Parts: sequence; C-alpha cells; structure tokens
Amino acid sequence: MKKTRVAILFGGRSAEHEVSLQSARNVIESLNREKYEPVLIGIDKEGRWFLNENSIQLMDAGDPRLIRLSGSNNEIALTPNGSGSDLINLERNSSIGKVDVIFPVLHGPYGEDGSIQGLAKLANLPCVGAGILGSSVGMDKDVMKRLLRDAGIPIGRFVTLTEVNRNQYAYDSLSAGLSRVLFVKPANLGSSVGISKVRNAAEYEKAIELAFNYDLKVVVEEEIKGREIECAILGNEYPRASVPGEIIPKTDFYSYESKYIDGNGAGLEIPARLPDHLVKKVQGIAIDTYKTLECLGLARVDVFLTPDERVIVNEINTIPGFTRISMYPKLWEQSGISYTDLVDQLIQFAIDDFNKRNRLKVSVEL
Repeated sequence: MKKTRVAILFGGRSAEHEVSLQSARNVIESLNREKYEPVLIGIDKEGRWFLNENSIQLMDAGDPRLIRLSGSNNEIALTPNGSGSDLINLERNSSIGKVDVIFPVLHGPYGEDGSIQGLAKLANLPCVGAGILGSSVGMDKDVMKRLLRDAGIPIGRFVTLTEVNRNQYAYDSLSAGLSRVLFVKPANLGSSVGISKVRNAAEYEKAIELAFNYDLKVVVEEEIKGREIECAILGNEYPRASVPGEIIPKTDFYSYESKYIDGNGAGLEIPARLPDHLVKKVQGIAIDTYKTLECLGLARVDVFLTPDERVIVNEINTIPGFTRISMYPKLWEQSGISYTDLVDQLIQFAIDDFNKRNRLKVSVEL
C-alpha cells in the first residue's frame, strides 16, 4: 500500500519557534511509519524552508532554552500545480516529489494564524487543523473574545490597545474598570510569550512596552480568580472533548518557562478533580467555543473555573503544544487515545475535510 506523504512543518518566523521544534520532535516520533512517509521541513526565523530529509536536525535538542535548527543548504519551496503541489529544490531548480498532506507544527504567527493554512489551500493540499478563518480568529485574542461574547459564551472583561489608542488608557482607569491586578498580552501570540501580570502603574508601562514588541495590538484583561482548567477538542463537524485537566502553577502564573522549559514549573492534574456536572459544563463550553470559532481537527480550550462554579473562557489554541509536557496529548492519552493514534486521527480529519471541500462546485452551471 502506498504511504501517505506527510509534510511536517516546524520552526517558523515566530517567538514560539523553539516551542515548535520541541513539539515537532514528538509528532515525528509518533507518526505511524507503516501508513505515513514523513517529509520534514524546517523553517528558519527568516522564513526559509529546508528539507531535513531523514531526521529532524536540531542543535542542542536536549535543552529547550538552546534548541535550534541546524544549518542546511537544502533550501526548498512548495509550488502549486493544480493537482496538488511539488516540492522544489531551489539550488537545482528541480522537483523532489509531491506531498499529500501538510501537518503544521508551527505555533504563533506565520503558522497558527491562517498563513500556512492559506498556502495549503492555494496548493490544493489537506492541512491538519483549523482552516484560514478558524486559525486567524483563534490566534487573535481580541477578535476571538468579541466573537465569543456575541455568541453568549462567558469571557473575562478586556480592553484592546493599538498604537492609535494606547495613550488613552492608563493603569488607574483600566484597573478601576477591570480589576486591580491586570494581565497584559500581545493579541496574536501564544505560549505566554510577552505576557505580564501587573499590579501598579510602573509595572503596567513596562508590560505595555514588552507586549508591543511582539504585536501591533495588545489585550489588557481583568484578573479572574479561579482554577485553570484545560480541555482538548478533536474532530470536524462532530468534535469530541477530552477529560478536563487542571494546571496548578507553582509560580505567579503559568508562564512560558513553566510550559516548555521547567518540567516541574507547574503541576498537572489529569483528569482534573471535578464533579460530573462540572466536567460536562467545561466540556460543553469548550465544544461551543470550538464551533463558534469555526475550528477543525484539533484545539485546546483554556478556561477558568471560579469558586461559584462559573466557567469563563480564557483562550483557544488551534495548534496546541505537542512537547513532552504539553497538555493536549496528555489529555487525550488519559481519555484513551495514544499519541500515535492521535496523530493518525488528525491527519485523517484533514484529508476528510479536504475531500468534502473539493467536491464543491467551482464553476456556474448555466
């Protein structure tokens, strides 16, 4: 039986580049080699694509702080040809074969925001995960929150800053309208990169400067006191929810270091210790969030559970981490799906959705 060629994309032009490299290693190791042939494509921080051939070539792979792509001269490009897409060796200007599906393991901008998904659509290729719309609105915390609010899904109060209006909002006015303690975040980034927890005007000014280093839009959110619960979603039209898990930060909040560098930076309670009615409530809101934002394939929905049993959505991640300490695969493993089966199902969901969309008419019958 002919194997499906899966182009696994990792790295990318993002502050989450190193996280992507860690995630990609685990996806590659879990790929069923009897069904799939991996085509490993590393993207450097300048956006150049390199074929990594038989292995993911990383430097300092054992250290999450130093992990990086090794040098390569095998630069490639993906070129649409109508019936699929060819990988072209740019040095020799020759084809090195087709791929059947794209599996982006690209966190943050240029990978999780609709960019790669748009390229896949132009290349007429299935792509694992949400499409252009679901990816872009899931990435943008401002747009995401507005859509969820309009759908009646509970979210925390927030204010969005841009270069145009940032000087109109001071700490005193925001803390009076939201909460004394505030969270300041780049709107289009994940993995807690550029996020600050602030308690006074001086901290707020530093946090704003930091966040604007990563994005042109910054979200300021109220502090919500509650348990941090995460729920993994899997599927297309009929998505399923995993058992919920709980993050128990050992620091001030669940930071980048706690997520990806320090394996002891946070406690993970999987499944979360919740009564059945709250498990169902979390799962229901997670699925509603997924559907509202037009997601496909996979996502992780993060919520707060308050002492009075309100479930408030914090955010959605349409390409959640796949590192050895990431919640998404751990939640499904606890729900009865192994890492290998999970990767297999994600690829099949991408192919199924692609086939359905390819049956749509592209011309008018007169």
